[in-house]
Amino acid sequence: MPLPPDATSLAATLANVDDRLRPKRGKVRDILACAGDLLICTTDRVSAFDRVLTTIPWKGEVLTGLSLYHFGRTADIVRNHLVRAVTARTIRVRYCRVLPVEIVVRGYLTGSAWRDYQRIGEVSGIRLPRGMRFNERFPEPLLTPATKAERGAHDEPISAAEVVEGGLVPATLWPEVIRTAHALYERGTQIAAGRGLILVDTKYEMGVLDGEIVLADEVHTPDSSRYWFADTYQELFDVGKRQRKLDKEYLRQWLMDRGYAGEGAPPSIPDEVRLELGRRYVRAFELLTGTAFEPESATAAEESAALRSELDVTG
Repeated sequence: MPLPPDATSLAATLANVDDRLRPKRGKVRDILACAGDLLICTTDRVSAFDRVLTTIPWKGEVLTGLSLYHFGRTADIVRNHLVRAVTARTIRVRYCRVLPVEIVVRGYLTGSAWRDYQRIGEVSGIRLPRGMRFNERFPEPLLTPATKAERGAHDEPISAAEVVEGGLVPATLWPEVIRTAHALYERGTQIAAGRGLILVDTKYEMGVLDGEIVLADEVHTPDSSRYWFADTYQELFDVGKRQRKLDKEYLRQWLMDRGYAGEGAPPSIPDEVRLELGRRYVRAFELLTGTAFEPESATAAEESAALRSELDVTG
């Protein structure tokens, strides 16, 4: 599979081509207002420890394709913000008031939850039993909210009680958020199991549109979720070894092995690591959807032409 065009300068290219195409730049997405809706372009930028570090081949197209796949398979649970796909990496969505907390559902004691458990014995205000082991499955999935950090800072765990007490989410809405998150996680778990995978934990972004909860951003992608291979989970857990992963934890672990966990200057990421992570994204797409990945890999100029067309059609 040939390497796609470099997408690092997408935002600059768009702005230079057309004054209307001056996107708001997030960690990995460029967002444009479009006649009351939004155009969300998922670039190949990758972040770890809340820092944008490099680009990963095919990443934007994989994430967009997987979100479209899972939006379609969770629409019976909750409405989502999707209007339509514009390109392989850009979607048009309804504007909604996004809740100021990330909704994280965890099925296993790993990642930052494991680190918090070792340090204080709890995760997001939930006290856990003593003696739990790394990567151990919880009897029931845990909902562990997190605050949304400004760029360059770190998300921080917060208890469900603090979400309501702090006025981040109305008390009347929070139970529905919890119910929806657990239902989405259950559906994602079922889909993953059918593909020989475990949905370990995942993050949901939810908003309010016309008085209803809507699912926004992305869903069950390798950026928002952690996946393990099911066939070797028990064997590796029994002997205390790391699980086989299908997500960008590969990059996090590579960084941590070199002493980087978000503070100070990150190490230079070589092309072979970028390519390996790109292949893992593609593999995730193909495993989760059961279909071959066919990259479109539009250049920034081609992407901007498609976005200009969308803006012209809608005025």
